[in-house]
Amino acid sequence: MKANFDREFTRAGIWNWEKPHIKDEIRYAQYAEEAGLDSVWQGESRLVRDAMTVMGAYTQVTDEIDIAPGVTNCYTRNVAVMAQTFSTLHELSGGRMKLGIGAWWDPLASKVGIERENPLRRMWEYCTVTKRLLDLENVTYEGRTLSVDDIELDLVRSDAQPRDVPIYVGATGETMHKLTGELVGKGIAGGIFMNYLIPPEHNLKGLEKLKQGVEKQDGTLADADRPQLIAVAMDEDADVAIDHARGLATQYIGQQPHIRKASGIDPELAEKVQAEMGGWPASAEDIERASRYVSDDVVTNIVAAGTRDDVIDRVRDYCAAGCTEPVVYPLTDNMEAVIDAMAEAKAEE
Repeated sequence: MKANFDREFTRAGIWNWEKPHIKDEIRYAQYAEEAGLDSVWQGESRLVRDAMTVMGAYTQVTDEIDIAPGVTNCYTRNVAVMAQTFSTLHELSGGRMKLGIGAWWDPLASKVGIERENPLRRMWEYCTVTKRLLDLENVTYEGRTLSVDDIELDLVRSDAQPRDVPIYVGATGETMHKLTGELVGKGIAGGIFMNYLIPPEHNLKGLEKLKQGVEKQDGTLADADRPQLIAVAMDEDADVAIDHARGLATQYIGQQPHIRKASGIDPELAEKVQAEMGGWPASAEDIERASRYVSDDVVTNIVAAGTRDDVIDRVRDYCAAGCTEPVVYPLTDNMEAVIDAMAEAKAEE
């Protein structure tokens, strides 16, 4: 697939997590809405703050902005509990929820006793049952990874209307892109939430598979919404911005195999990063020591890092590679300035 998508963007969002104080995350969600951004996504890929609780708070302090986990996983919450949770959040938000859901990652999953033997099958079955429950169907389902018998959302005394909560599959690998396309084509998923810390050209490989999947179910690529998480480091001094981004780039290259594979880093250097960090979890000292193997070129290949103009230009590279809504995660301590920059760039289109 060629990079022939529009470089401009008319939608934009932010990704929130791991701020020093939880009230900051709530404040940034409010600020993003006031600035005119379209979505706030709450991270939950590691054992940090629970996204569901924080998103519940967002529903009470915002009025229009869309809210989603970016992303939760299809293992740790029973499928009925997931549907129950998003039914509740749908009510609290006035219909502004999206469900971003991924297949998690090892070694974290195995450390908490979860065997990810067939993540593709699990994603298919989990999304299928969740969608049916949110549509207020009575569901009996016998799958390879989950089974339910005669269950439905028991909305006897509350609003008993189907919950319009579009599902977005978090995907990095090409096979998950194809499966997502099939889920979109079958009307189960609304789109894909493309991952961060990958170069824009990686999108094109995935989107070719996404296109194959949706067309297999008689749909088109245009049916699949494609927001993307993009790590951002913005500073008046481009070198300062790149240095801010190096730690996160190092951490994820060293810890998460799917990011390491997609990042474009030389495999020998990646092995050195991984060995120097010593596995998961890693301390700040481990990350600092391993970061000497991660050059400026590696950082700027997978992070939108530099001045404001550098950042917006790189974000547009992701849009040109198929992203329909950039969702930025500022690594520098200037969240409001980054939100303003994205809102201004969006308004220019």
